[in-house]
This record gives sequence, structure tokens and C-alpha cells, in this order.
Amino acid sequence: MLASKTPMEKNDYTTLSNSNMKLDKLLASTTATILQVLPSLETGGVERGTVDITEAIVNSGGRAIVVSSGGRMVSDIERVGGEHIMLPVNSKNPIRMFINSRAISSLVLEKGVDIIHARSRAPAWSAFLAARQTNRKFVTTFHGTYNENNSLKSYYNSVMARGDTVIAISEFIAGHIRRNHGVPKNILRVIHRGVDLGRFSLTNISENRVEALARKWRLPDGVPVIMLPGRLTRWKGQEIFIQAIKKTGLSNLKCLIVGSDQGRHRYKASLEKLIEQTGLSNVIHLIDHCDDMPAAYMLADIVV
Repeated sequence: MLASKTPMEKNDYTTLSNSNMKLDKLLASTTATILQVLPSLETGGVERGTVDITEAIVNSGGRAIVVSSGGRMVSDIERVGGEHIMLPVNSKNPIRMFINSRAISSLVLEKGVDIIHARSRAPAWSAFLAARQTNRKFVTTFHGTYNENNSLKSYYNSVMARGDTVIAISEFIAGHIRRNHGVPKNILRVIHRGVDLGRFSLTNISENRVEALARKWRLPDGVPVIMLPGRLTRWKGQEIFIQAIKKTGLSNLKCLIVGSDQGRHRYKASLEKLIEQTGLSNVIHLIDHCDDMPAAYMLADIVV
């Protein structure tokens, strides 16, 4: 269930850790400088959450800094009053991750950062080392489950459980963290994802925007539209979606898979091949990143 997003008050951060009084004071401070670290700012829920938190920090009187390798949403960070710094924190190369940790440490000291907030594993290792090197508080957000099919992978994932406070985006993720990483309850906090109700309000979506998307995607009038939104990754279920459409036997419809491949070119190619093999080339279409998802939802008859 989506929760209504409201501007963060200065004490909202305090709910993250009731047991760590020093961290409480920092999180409640209207002048705290908080550094968020994530691989990139291209598109997705992690990225949108980073923008939302940046806006909340600024509105509460704090200073918000974001480190990433860049992307189309950098302008959103700057628009809401945040500062973006480019570093190759999307790299999983251990040497680069160590170099990044030194760069983040220098940044923390230069900018007077109070809290380092990591949102993904590779940059989290760099952020974790920087936090220890500079004696700063370290917060992580678990945005999903991670594969743990061997001990090396489990160790790699474990950095997300090393925060002074660990945030889970749902009760399900919180249970996963407790079972797989043994994070105690006094460290773990659940903060549900939200949605900007104003942006997705029917009254704020004009017919012109919907019609513009229909023209861009070359959708014929009067044909039902089924949409599967989300970046191209196997666990999002695009393959299952294609196979399900095949089983319906329907052809008088348009099915749109909307989302960026984010560099997963081989997976995108495999989806294109599957669409061709199932004889659905005229039915299912891969759509790249969409900047106007409210209009896209209005355009669709069914959203999966």
C-alpha cells in the first residue's frame, strides 16, 4: 500500500534510532549536514527516494549532499536545494571502492558532514569505510532483498546491515534483514515508501500530456493498453509478462514494457528475442525511460 508523502518535519528523522542518543540529536538537528550515497541518479525508486529525502532535509533547515556517478535526476537534486558531487561510486571494483572511500572521507571533513546515508551495496562499502575513518554516524537503507548464494556474496551484502541505524522500506524487508543479518530491533527501523499524491492526482494530468505520449508511442485509438512499468531486470518479471500475454491468445491490444535497461543490454536483447519468438512483435513494445509516469498511467487501461 502506498502512503501519502508529506514534507518531513525536523523530528521525523528521530524515529530512526531511539537507542542511540547521539544519533538522535544529529537526526533531529535542523542544521545537520547529511550525505546520501548511491550508485547513480538515472531512474528508479532508490533515486526518487534520494530526491525526496534531499528535499525534506533542505525544508527542515539542514544541508543535503548527494554523491553518485550522475544521471538524469541530478537536476532534481539541485532543483530541491541539494548539492550533487560526482564520484564513480557505481563501480564494484575493490580498488576503486577503496579510492572512493578516501574521496568520501575528504568530502566529509571538507563539508562538515554529520551523517552518511548509504542506499546500495558497492557505494555502501566506500561510505562505511569513510564513516569509520572520520568517526561519523552511518545509516543504511535496505531497498530490497539480495541474493546470498555463497559466503562471499553474503559478506558483500552484509555492509547494508552495518549501519548505526538500518532502515527497511517494508515489514517484509525488515523480516529479511532480521533473519539473514541478525540486526537487532533497536537498530532496525521501518519507513514505508510514499507517493506524491499531488503529482498523480487526476486533476493535475492534462489530456494534452496523455495524447502526447500516445503519439510518441504510436498507439492507435480504441485499442486496449496494458502496461508493465519498471526498470529492465529479471526479477521485475518482464519475461513472465511476455509469456502471460502469449497465453491469452489476444492480439488486438498494445502491451508496453516501460523502463530503462540501465546498461543491461543483454537482458534487453533477450526480451526482444522472446517477443519475436512468441510472435508478439506487433503487440508488445519495449519503451525506454518515461519522464511523465502520471500521464502513462492515465494512458493505460491495465497496469501490471
